[in-house]
Amino acid sequence: MVKLNKIYTRTGDDGTTGLVDGSRLAKHAPRMEAIGAVDEANSALGLAAVVLAGSGPGDTLYRIQNDMFDLGADLATPAGEGEDFAPSEMVLRVVASQVAWLEQAIDEANEQLEPLTSFVLPGGSEAAARLHVARASARRAERAMAAMAAAEPVNPQALAYINRLSDYLFVLARLANDGGRADVKWIPGQNR
Repeated sequence: MVKLNKIYTRTGDDGTTGLVDGSRLAKHAPRMEAIGAVDEANSALGLAAVVLAGSGPGDTLYRIQNDMFDLGADLATPAGEGEDFAPSEMVLRVVASQVAWLEQAIDEANEQLEPLTSFVLPGGSEAAARLHVARASARRAERAMAAMAAAEPVNPQALAYINRLSDYLFVLARLANDGGRADVKWIPGQNR
């Protein structure tokens, strides 16, 4: 259980932040860019969840927001030499079952949609637009995590999770657009 009695500590005033293992890292480091991008994506999910509150998709977004905190904790816990990224009582890691749940959710949502005949513009209904913002935020988080992975080990399940998340949000956005019927189609070169 997390207990926060004091919100400010002043320990980050020197441009560093603490990680789960107690080490400190520059706030501009690739790991912190990835953690920050995950936090931004989670905030975008919260904005979309407000519009979808009380619906099935809204409930799944709250579940995903919880998983995103798991993802942030995973990224905030540096891997030891040769670590296999297995979770433990003291180390929170994204696991294969979280990725599998997202894949199942994608498949179930996608079964309700007609196949795409064009790319769609990120908009339509307010709910779809918010889901597209969350999708784009998830893609940014994925890019930041990939940059981090170029420099140091990253849990492969964490990378898979963030990749699937943007796919899921795309499908949800289409569902929010009247099952895809209100999708705004891209018309290549329309304004030439």
